[in-house]
Amino acid sequence: MCLSLYHITPCMLIVWDSEVKEIILSINSGQIGVLPNHAPIATAVDIGILRIRFNDQWLTMALMGGFVRIGNEVTV
Repeated sequence: MCLSLYHITPCMLIVWDSEVKEIILSINSGQIGVLPNHAPIATAVDIGILRIRFNDQWLTMALMGGFVRIGNEVTV
């Protein structure tokens, strides 16, 4: 089972639009790991690293803040 991850910039440019197995990102209270069927949540994203597990490899992406909405899909 996978997550649908959408990473969109403030200018509405799509950086990522794909199925992933897991993500880890920094929020204002620490780090949060997201797997399929995660409880729904919306929160602010802190400056830090977005780690994406895609095809059994970990990819990293810099985040400079923003918001995340987690449900059946994840939008950063």
